[in-house]
Amino acid sequence: MNGAPGEGSQAQPLTVQGDRTVLLEVNAPGFAEARDFLSRFAELEKSPEFFHTYRITPLSIWNAAAAGLDAAAILEFLRARSRYPVPPNVEREVQENIRRFGLLRLERAGGEVYLSSSEPQLLRDVTRNPAVKKLVGCAGEAERLRVPPEHRGEVKQALIRIGYPVEDLAGYAVGAPFARYAVGAPFALSFRARTAEGASFQVRPYQRDAADVFYAGGSERGGSGVIVLPCGAGKTVVGLAVMERVGARTLILTTNVVAVRQWRAEILDKTQVDPADIGEYTGESKEVKPITIATYQILTYRRRKSDPFVHFDLFSANAWGLVIYDEVHLLPAPVFRVTAEIQATRRLGLTATLVREDRKEDEVFSLIGPKKCDVPWKVLERQGWIAQARCIEVRVPIPDELRPRYQSSSARAQFRLASENPAKEAVIEFLVEKHRDDRKLVIGQYLDQLALLARRLGAPLITGKTPNRERERLYNLFREGEIPLLLVSKVGNFAIDLPDASVAIQVSGTFGSRQEEAQRLGRILRPKSNGAPAWFYSLVTRESKESDFANHRQLFLTEQGYAYEIRDVDQVMPNAQGGEEKR
Repeated sequence: MNGAPGEGSQAQPLTVQGDRTVLLEVNAPGFAEARDFLSRFAELEKSPEFFHTYRITPLSIWNAAAAGLDAAAILEFLRARSRYPVPPNVEREVQENIRRFGLLRLERAGGEVYLSSSEPQLLRDVTRNPAVKKLVGCAGEAERLRVPPEHRGEVKQALIRIGYPVEDLAGYAVGAPFARYAVGAPFALSFRARTAEGASFQVRPYQRDAADVFYAGGSERGGSGVIVLPCGAGKTVVGLAVMERVGARTLILTTNVVAVRQWRAEILDKTQVDPADIGEYTGESKEVKPITIATYQILTYRRRKSDPFVHFDLFSANAWGLVIYDEVHLLPAPVFRVTAEIQATRRLGLTATLVREDRKEDEVFSLIGPKKCDVPWKVLERQGWIAQARCIEVRVPIPDELRPRYQSSSARAQFRLASENPAKEAVIEFLVEKHRDDRKLVIGQYLDQLALLARRLGAPLITGKTPNRERERLYNLFREGEIPLLLVSKVGNFAIDLPDASVAIQVSGTFGSRQEEAQRLGRILRPKSNGAPAWFYSLVTRESKESDFANHRQLFLTEQGYAYEIRDVDQVMPNAQGGEEKR
């Protein structure tokens, strides 16, 4: 397929390249339709103003295959929408990776789970791998090998590491149906037409679509996978919609006690579930109910490193029909091991980004399930479901008196000195005053820095040491408007439901963490009642180790299509231009 582009092809939106990247031109005819189809089998890498960059990877193709997309449909689309001929190597790789997904299957027969293949030689080849060989039995027909049920997840994990994803058709246990905890009477999870506070409520179309895609196929092909939605888009409601479909006892795992309480509040606010049927399993309470919400921390607790995990039996303490992994991109490594052991239970992962700092996206695929739905941030922003965001990086100079100490320090110490640059304090004061009528979050990494700012600004500070009851009290006061400014440490990255927060000022952050950037921006993306934009400021010391890492963090925002403005402090502070920056 070499040669010049055909007649009319210059109007097509795609350019497919030999390195498996695909460029999508935003202003070309058919952009929206091409974007929607392309996202089904390619990973978005960058989405600035004019050209979006996607990459076709084995994992992205396997996700597509798991969703029922075949090579013919992918190649027909690429050929029809590409400005130039599709490189032959890309066509071959699409066909090969689609073919690989269906070659190995987990199936159930006679109460046993088998690894099977239509190619007996392939089955013999993969079982020569030591990691696979120790997990599967050697008895059985040539086309299949018995897999002990407890090794179902580990087999999938071992095979994807050598490039062979397994299509899991062994099905899922139905689980015990919802039944009232006190009296044993069955109940169905149903949504309210109005929330507990009286506001009109209905599941949004994209939330319902995500739940339907997850469940499609029932107990065989459906019931296991990951939903990717931006912070502020209502992933909790997607979880509730899946619970409604499954109708069985549910274990919800999340990041901290505050998130546990927020899940409970959402269930009570938007469904008819009785409070007595929701249990909390944390360091403060150990209740196992028809709907049980636990933290990752309690599951990974052990007295000594050599001891077993005390609370892992929670996974077998009830006949769960569904396990929900909130913020699945943060799933701790020990819980991966447990997840491998409960493959007969439906599993739903919820996240704003599948980017893992440990690069274990393939383990999420094999142990939680393939990505079922991924709605881009900018799509929901255009539809009005999340707030429009303005992202501004403010470059702050390092004070002259700090320079000698900075230059003589190690790289790690330089990063911290730049992060805690005292020149940032006046900028924060200015931004807080500039947005005096908005509800603001100041988010940072270093506790000493945050404590100093809390005293200077006269605002409360929430850290990991703040008791959960006090955290909830301060969050509630913020939501009610009695506190217009709140300072939070890293605990603010996750599971804070602050719908009216419209300004976030990041004073310091983790070394180049894209996850963190996604979560912090997500604190302010819920749509505002007056349609106002959300403001995300990141304060960075100019020409420092901090600015090096900031370049990596800002890449995430650029990839998601946000215009990321970089301004020197004298462009932001009023004394340089003779007035405030226009809002």
